[in-house]
Amino acid sequence: MPINLVPQAALAHPPRWFTASQLQPSPSIQVHDWLFVNQDSLTQRLIGLSADHFSVTPISEGWQRMRHDECAALGVADGSQGWVREVYLRGHGEPWVFARSVSPRSALEGSGLALAQLGTRSLGELLFSDHAFDRGELQACHYPAACVPAEVRAQRLWARRSCFSRGTLAILVAEVFLPAFWAAAQVDQP
Repeated sequence: MPINLVPQAALAHPPRWFTASQLQPSPSIQVHDWLFVNQDSLTQRLIGLSADHFSVTPISEGWQRMRHDECAALGVADGSQGWVREVYLRGHGEPWVFARSVSPRSALEGSGLALAQLGTRSLGELLFSDHAFDRGELQACHYPAACVPAEVRAQRLWARRSCFSRGTLAILVAEVFLPAFWAAAQVDQP
């Protein structure tokens, strides 16, 4: 099943990420909370919001060229290959969050972390259960519609990302909040 119409590495307008202090205009207080305030596992928050009706649906994963913004955030050469995993985080069967995680091949191979074997397990569950991982600063943006699967594509979707690191291993995790999520969280979108 095709995921995106635009090849990820060839985006004309990749996401522009901002820290909480750089983001203008600022989102509503409720949106800001989901993007920046609570830095615990998003998986755990979604499990609570869904009253334990949470699941992960893998969409695609494999070795790919990473996007320019991903290479820059991970400090690797532009066009580097990485393991790319795209999933839906679902509440009550509905896609609430589209998540894209990338890790450079140079750092992932030999790290002992088998991202290919996650299946329907949440990457967040793995990262937050391993206390050796440090989480970098959260950033947010309006995610480009071309980067979201066609069946949930919309304009101006809020997204956040952060980099998890353990020694030389780095995993960049982006989470795009879909309209069904905001409806379930009872948050009005500006």
